[in-house]
Amino acid sequence: MNHEVTIDAWVDAPEELGRQIERSVLAALEAEGVEIPCAVAVCLADDREIQAVNREQRDIDRPTDVLSFPAFDLEPGEKPQAVWADPDTGLVFLGEMMLSLERAREQAEEYGHSLEREVCYLAVHSVLHLLGYDHMDEGPEKARMRAREEEILSSLGILRV
Repeated sequence: MNHEVTIDAWVDAPEELGRQIERSVLAALEAEGVEIPCAVAVCLADDREIQAVNREQRDIDRPTDVLSFPAFDLEPGEKPQAVWADPDTGLVFLGEMMLSLERAREQAEEYGHSLEREVCYLAVHSVLHLLGYDHMDEGPEKARMRAREEEILSSLGILRV
């Protein structure tokens, strides 16, 4: 599929990390059966930057690991439509995500796995949000989202330790 992942790093980030994020985003789109060419924007930030956006967009004045900004209000399993595509690029802009590398490093250490595993998890998690998944309750929606995350990461050979 001809999806496009654009990464804008506001912080120093190893090139390999960007490749892993792109690979994870593409794997999530494929796993969800997204056949229309889509674009996803990724911003890599630090805690200060993501806290400012979290405060401005969600009225929550603290840093977080990832923020997702879907372009459409989809339901889980609902696919983007070709009529939504930009006529110039032929791509459907699904939305953007902002990841705090600072928070990802802390969480990787806390959970005892690599930064790469944490960042790939956050990228897959965010793509699922862009595609309508949610986890705000502790019920079946959260369980479904967590199961999809693990299935996609497993398909990439990224296993929970």
